[in-house]
Amino acid sequence: MVKLIKNATVYTPKYIGKKDILILNGKIAIIEEGINIDNFPLDIQMYDFSGKIVVPGFIDGHVHITGGGGEGDFSTRTPEINLRQLIKGGITTVVGCLGTDGITRSLENLYAKAKALNKEGVNAFIYTGSYAVPPVTFTGSIAKDIVLIDRVIGVGEIAISDHRSTQPTLEEIKKIVSNARLGGLISGKAGIVNFHVGSGKFGIDYLFDIVKDTEIPIINLYPTHMNRNKKLLEQGIEFAKMGGFFDLTTSFSTNEDKIRTVNYLMECYKSKVIDRVTLTSDGQGSLPKFDKDGNFIGLQIGEVTSLYEIVKTSVKKGYLPLEEALKTITVNPSRVLKLKFKGRLEKGYDADLVVLNENLEIDSVVSRGDFLMYKEKIVKKGTFED
Repeated sequence: MVKLIKNATVYTPKYIGKKDILILNGKIAIIEEGINIDNFPLDIQMYDFSGKIVVPGFIDGHVHITGGGGEGDFSTRTPEINLRQLIKGGITTVVGCLGTDGITRSLENLYAKAKALNKEGVNAFIYTGSYAVPPVTFTGSIAKDIVLIDRVIGVGEIAISDHRSTQPTLEEIKKIVSNARLGGLISGKAGIVNFHVGSGKFGIDYLFDIVKDTEIPIINLYPTHMNRNKKLLEQGIEFAKMGGFFDLTTSFSTNEDKIRTVNYLMECYKSKVIDRVTLTSDGQGSLPKFDKDGNFIGLQIGEVTSLYEIVKTSVKKGYLPLEEALKTITVNPSRVLKLKFKGRLEKGYDADLVVLNENLEIDSVVSRGDFLMYKEKIVKKGTFED
């Protein structure tokens, strides 16, 4: 079915004014003012979004789609994601990862969940590996996993500077990155290593060492959780000015964490590195709290809806223009993850888009040309959702 979106204010994420968007076979066929369909040979469904804003579908590059955590005990395992949660967050593309627990959760389960989400209506990819070094893999090889398994685009999240990591050496990290790069080169995928960065004193020193002392390009290194503290943010900004990408996490244990992240995003904009910054939610991941001695004292769960919440808050506070804030969840992640035809509203790109109302609330969500939410009502449900 052909769909025509009329009279919307469009951000590609760049602002281009009031346009019509013609969707054909799940792709954007035309973006123009006043598309004339009088002599169009096919039936067309028309949607008038006067007064609404249309932006690219959101990309969340770090979600525990099979659940996360378990750092308290078995009772603290968080549940897997469902389609409804992603739709409410405006997320049309998601990347799944294992995280801390590569023992009781498996890559096979992660892959199956990604395939299920793809069938249910969103675009889902995964990382091979988990926190641990050497990483768990499907085939016994990082490079083979990336080359041979369709949904695998990189490896991660590999934990560094964290008491929960396996305390990998620099040489071990170099081997992981070089194998990921090889797999990416052969397959045409990103071949990146997504690094979970803890609050340890060394931060991303390993990554700077790799850039300085090897031939491995900085684009294969992708650190996340870089908004834990000011030192990490400063390292991230330096990393970005060297040509790398870094990521800020949007799920928080406290409101102070949210305020800090909004402020840090503004600092990235003022530092002129906003084109090298992404946001991810860490959705369904556990957000554990530990005391000064490393004892577990509590747990919360990451929410995928936090992804857009940070963008919206930053814009409403006047910290960033909408088109700049949108980059962090659209075109920037599509670049670092090498997701072709994602992250932009342009002719030939996948018809993944989000409609916002005048208050910047999510009104409708379209994935691959199909409405998942329409006028604030979810119209596509997961297999076992009521």
